[in-house]
Amino acid sequence: MKTIGVIGAGTMGIGVAISLLQKKISVRLIDIDKDQIGRAKTEIENKIAIYSMLRGIDIDEEATKNNILYSTDIQTLKYADIIIENISENIEEKNKLYHSLESICKKDCIFMINTSCIPIKDIAQDLSIKTHMLGVHFMNPVPLIDAVEVIQAESTSEGVLSEALLFLKGLGKDSIVVHDSPGFVSNRISHLMMNEAIFLVDEGVAKPEDIDKIFKCCYGHKMGPLETADLIGLDVVKDTLSIMGEYFEGNKFKIAPLLERMVAENNLGRKTGKGFYKY
Repeated sequence: MKTIGVIGAGTMGIGVAISLLQKKISVRLIDIDKDQIGRAKTEIENKIAIYSMLRGIDIDEEATKNNILYSTDIQTLKYADIIIENISENIEEKNKLYHSLESICKKDCIFMINTSCIPIKDIAQDLSIKTHMLGVHFMNPVPLIDAVEVIQAESTSEGVLSEALLFLKGLGKDSIVVHDSPGFVSNRISHLMMNEAIFLVDEGVAKPEDIDKIFKCCYGHKMGPLETADLIGLDVVKDTLSIMGEYFEGNKFKIAPLLERMVAENNLGRKTGKGFYKY
């Protein structure tokens, strides 16, 4: 049985860990913040039964607890078969992490980068492991979304891509493979939509609930752009737009002033109890 290392114990790392545990896969969940590891342990134990019930999955909660190791020590990943990395969207931090991993992990380890918008080539450059690196953009909430955006960089070997797709299929994920580019497909489009919706609120054109209702009732979307922004976290939306703005000329990804204000006021959406809606 494969051992999977999950780096980053935030929202995405927790979701990925739950999806792995539901398939009885051995997990090593790593975060540099000891307190965050404690919070992740509590959240996983509280949510795995709920997510499993929603998906009709029978789980042995006690066995599941024994199938995951929580740690702040990256050395525990030395025998991992696959690493799924979910740290913050900071290219310097990601580069630093992968330079450490290339001296720790097995030569045949596969590295799945769960990034929102940073091109894989910018993370993989100058690394000896770049042929084993690819992007895997899981969607939130991970246990409930059956598709992933897989990003094949120019340096990603075909064998690694094939093995990664086989692994994701075993997780019950439908992989949609795209080529490497800032924001890839999903976030290059979706963040423009969310940002423009925020401009419309700020300009007084429409209320948040009416904007979302148009997308749900007229276009058949399950969630509107502002509900989606609240789910992702407005700070994450802002950071992603900022990074995208560095890659594209002009004002295409200019951050809406209302978004700037809401983040400054810590109204970040679901995780703080208030965004465009109250929770």
